[in-house]
Amino acid sequence: MAPPLPTSGENALIADRYAIDLADKLPGACGGQEAFAVTDTRGGRSNLMAVQVRPNAPPRADALSALVHVALPGVLTPLAHGPGPALGGGQAYYVICGAPPGPSIAAEPGTWTEDTLLEQVLRPIAATLEELRRNGMTHRAIRPDNVYSGGEGFAMMLGCAWAAPPASLQPALFEPPYAAMCVPCGRGAGTIADDVYALGVLLAMLSLGKLPISELAEPEIIRRKLELGSYGAIVGDARLPPIIGDLVRGMLAADPSHRPPPALLLDPSAARARRLAVRPPRSATRPILVGDLQVNNARTLAYAIALNPDDGVRMLRGGSLDGWLRRSLGDTTLATTIDETMRQRSDASPGDVRGDATLAMRVVAMLDPLAPLTWQGVAIWPDGIGPALVAAQAVQGGRPASSPLSHLESMIDQEAIGVWAATRPQHCDVAALRQQARHHRTWMRIRGPGGGVQRLIYMLNPLLPCHSKVLAGSCVARLADLLPALERASADATIRKSPPIDSAIAGFIAARQEPGMTTDSSEFNAGGDGQAQLQQLRLLAALQAHLSGRPAPGLASWLLAHMAPLIAQWQNRQRRAQLEKTLAALAEQGQLTPMVAVLDDAAERARDAQGLRQAQDIVARIDAELKRMGEAPAAAAASANARRIGNDVATGLGMTALAVALAFTVLG
Repeated sequence: MAPPLPTSGENALIADRYAIDLADKLPGACGGQEAFAVTDTRGGRSNLMAVQVRPNAPPRADALSALVHVALPGVLTPLAHGPGPALGGGQAYYVICGAPPGPSIAAEPGTWTEDTLLEQVLRPIAATLEELRRNGMTHRAIRPDNVYSGGEGFAMMLGCAWAAPPASLQPALFEPPYAAMCVPCGRGAGTIADDVYALGVLLAMLSLGKLPISELAEPEIIRRKLELGSYGAIVGDARLPPIIGDLVRGMLAADPSHRPPPALLLDPSAARARRLAVRPPRSATRPILVGDLQVNNARTLAYAIALNPDDGVRMLRGGSLDGWLRRSLGDTTLATTIDETMRQRSDASPGDVRGDATLAMRVVAMLDPLAPLTWQGVAIWPDGIGPALVAAQAVQGGRPASSPLSHLESMIDQEAIGVWAATRPQHCDVAALRQQARHHRTWMRIRGPGGGVQRLIYMLNPLLPCHSKVLAGSCVARLADLLPALERASADATIRKSPPIDSAIAGFIAARQEPGMTTDSSEFNAGGDGQAQLQQLRLLAALQAHLSGRPAPGLASWLLAHMAPLIAQWQNRQRRAQLEKTLAALAEQGQLTPMVAVLDDAAERARDAQGLRQAQDIVARIDAELKRMGEAPAAAAASANARRIGNDVATGLGMTALAVALAFTVLG
């Protein structure tokens, strides 16, 4: 593991201002998320908290961008957000906001009177929702453990809702069926009418003390809402006070456009008088079983097919659903519309899995235009795709074909959002959703480590920290924080065994790059000749020059350790030794751009290549001469000449030796 992150300086303060006290945990302060006490080091304010973002549930980037430093009454608005120290070492991402002024409603169970509900719950929360609506925001976290009493003239205060995907922590009881059936992180921001719905459920719960269906499993709660309507499913045979009962009935309307807006709820009498003539859903004379779900109306049938698309498609092809729609439900118009869709699929092969998924998705949208996009058993709203991809990636395991991540990738590759939008044009902007679907598919189809689903995930979640294991506990949500995190990771010898940039970091860089920065990740996996490592060095050098400029000696030496194949390409031994010495000196300085300049020196490379060519020419001439000498008859003549010369030399040397011997004998 990498060494612990510093606990002082930039790593200890959020936005260079807010200090988190990890020893002072605030239980129950944020509706199920961990929160810690915070001190404002500039203003001295201490009634603050830091809400820790869960690793696989990114915060709401749009809301944080719009609401930071915007003080809305009646809600704990964000003050700042960013990485900070975490329990057990490393870093985590936090959202800073005010601490709750009092206990949550969940901490004070009981039955509330009608007057108390109107004055202390309905009016103050409706006023807050109206302010959120004016700012183009939704809350999507109204539930008993996230609504607090007291504080600054407001009888009730809505808790923090910005540190998790919208509605991801909401129980199905507090969500309309079309949101509750989605994967938790894929419910999307919704509209202010969804907050009105949750407020209506809260009023009913406080008026009765407890809701009859709160103990049921979530699928059963959703089914009952679809079968009986939300008011009938939640309130049942219980009696609400007259005004509260009329208000709640309107606030729980199936169609969000039929619910009273927050501004109208400020005047309960006017809101109570607002009655819309709504035709109750048509109920079948006899139910039909789809999967394990008993179906009595079109909306429940849509839900059943969404949960069991294979069974639904099989029943559609077999004609049993068509017969049920015509005879038991008595809706020949709907049956004819679905039959026309089936005819368009008449030539499809039985094994066309994606074609069947498209058919099931379209039929669900026809049966219930309020339903979300459903694809191979996954229900989701288009603006929830980003967080849903993060959550699905975290639980994918071995990534089988039936995993949620594979289903989401298939949905994106088929541009299912555009097809779904075209099936229900009266409820959405078809052109905008089609363009969104094309963009998603284009980004996901980019090849190489810097593309694919990794890039799409970071593009759709602007505040998602990079989840690369290379970063060793650092929380890197901004591109500017990447190099300092890699510098810290360079102290880990195990991590240094691989190059710094893996597929997660490559996708993170590609998604976070700023205007004027261009990256090319196509060579990151380009074999072992060193080009991939050189590409990483170029990219990280560009980041260093563009963002920080701070020395990174650990990262530089880490990169240099993987440059051996590239350095070995230099042929001149003296040049290669000098190159290694120069790079080592530059790595100690921690500046990456000069290292790139040395390795990319075209003139020096040309001289090295020229020297290689000259050496190769000399070797070629020597080889040619040796070959010529070894060929006959020239070889035979040369051999005879050599023998003759050798004999002559040997004879001369023998005569000389004899003369010397005689001279010594005569002279004594």
